[in-house]
Amino acid sequence: MAEGNAAREKSRAFALRVVNSYRFLQGERKEYVLSKQLLRSGTAIGAMVREAEYAESRADFVHKLHIALKGSQ
Repeated sequence: MAEGNAAREKSRAFALRVVNSYRFLQGERKEYVLSKQLLRSGTAIGAMVREAEYAESRADFVHKLHIALKGSQ
């Protein structure tokens, strides 16, 4: 992981919290549908941030981060 990349670090920390929530919902609450959707959407943000790191241009970078922002709201 690149040092000093706040977006990447925060999206990773968020994904870890989502995975822990997923495990809780699956194990303790026996909630399967909601927990799977939470896992998919919560971990997708990190994938979008990582994709933005390899953008072809500054405009592409901004566009991809904007999509990641939409996913986190």
